[in-house]
Amino acid sequence: MQSHRLTGPGAGSEKYDLLTAMAVNGLSAGGTRQATMMRLIALVTARYNWAADEVTIGQREMAALWSVDQRTAKRETRRLIDAGLLEISRPGVRGRVASYRLCRAEIYRQTAPGWASVGPDYDARMSARHIVPEEAPAAAEVSSPKVVQVNFGTRPVALPASAPWDKVLARLAADQPGTYAAWFSQLKGGEPGHDGTLRVVAPSRFLAVYIASRLMVPLERAVAYGYGCNLRCSVVTEDQA
Repeated sequence: MQSHRLTGPGAGSEKYDLLTAMAVNGLSAGGTRQATMMRLIALVTARYNWAADEVTIGQREMAALWSVDQRTAKRETRRLIDAGLLEISRPGVRGRVASYRLCRAEIYRQTAPGWASVGPDYDARMSARHIVPEEAPAAAEVSSPKVVQVNFGTRPVALPASAPWDKVLARLAADQPGTYAAWFSQLKGGEPGHDGTLRVVAPSRFLAVYIASRLMVPLERAVAYGYGCNLRCSVVTEDQA
């Protein structure tokens, strides 16, 4: 369900909070994700009609705003839509450009892991105002070659089911293909410790924090299936492994 329109008393601070969430998420990711989020912020800041809760703009205008060619603008718009950050509210037809609407609930869900980095007051305010579901939805590919490498929307592939961790990944891919593609596909697991803990290695702190805070239930359920026993998962980064 789409959130209420950001108009009226208090709307200004909510808009700043939304822009902050997008900015911090992009800056923490780097690479393609960073460029995508910065372009979205520019689009919202320059052209978004908050009263109508949409932005009406053509590819030519969008390309000029982003200082790219129209082909890149079209590709970037599709990336935002596939990522669940933007939706088409009115398709473009001959003589009329398309209109787009921010998917604010999804933006809050994707940016929630970074709220604490802004400050405790911001984190508390955002957490109280926006209920973020526990599981991340399917999202389109917004890859990053630097800090965060989240392959949004990558199609799950058939995985061998010989080793226990292979079975874990196969189970996750079968049960939650969207969440698997966005969050689980890059995890690595090994042999459980004597204390009944399985160290699961994530390629970045962003993924490790998000999974540890929001996706442990499906992860440990799949681990129990793959390893044949209940294990407590500890999600760490590669430098902590």
